[in-house]
Amino acid sequence: MKEFIDYILQFGTLNQHQIDLILTKATELEFNKDEYFSEAGKVSQQVGFVLDGIVRVCYYNNKGEEITKYFIEENNLVVDLESFDNEIPSTAYVQATTDCKLVVFSRKEWKELLDTIIPWEAIVHKIISKALRQKVERRSPLVAEDATTRYLMFLDIYPNVVNRVPLSYVASYLGITQSSLSRIRKNIR
Repeated sequence: MKEFIDYILQFGTLNQHQIDLILTKATELEFNKDEYFSEAGKVSQQVGFVLDGIVRVCYYNNKGEEITKYFIEENNLVVDLESFDNEIPSTAYVQATTDCKLVVFSRKEWKELLDTIIPWEAIVHKIISKALRQKVERRSPLVAEDATTRYLMFLDIYPNVVNRVPLSYVASYLGITQSSLSRIRKNIR
């Protein structure tokens, strides 16, 4: 839990009483590899913080192919924000790609923190803004590049991911086949 508190304190100031209250609302949960944190078609009910492991956000396109949108590593929040905030069914799956340990808040607990701790909303807003910026920065440069360049950029963006998740997920993220990814990896060694 210390990692979570250290993380949120980068975005604002809280007193010890506020920190203690946050900790009473948090639950530490473990998710096994391939287990879902939230699922498409269901309303997202929780906010998490990755203590250990890697989570991915994915969806199925109109051909039924699984597409990885992005990965979430340690020391980052995980939430399907649109579904959680608007209480609408999600369009994506949030899945553990490795065994994971997360700090989790239910919708009710998260709302109580927003209603009780005055600086909490501003802190959450800063965290979400940073996450959205990162998402755009990580995706945008990949769009116009060839597959090899996209893979090399992926290694820069996610240096701790490639050896921890199935290559099929990496290929899906890059928009290439797994055999193409294998060729690229072989050629750059």
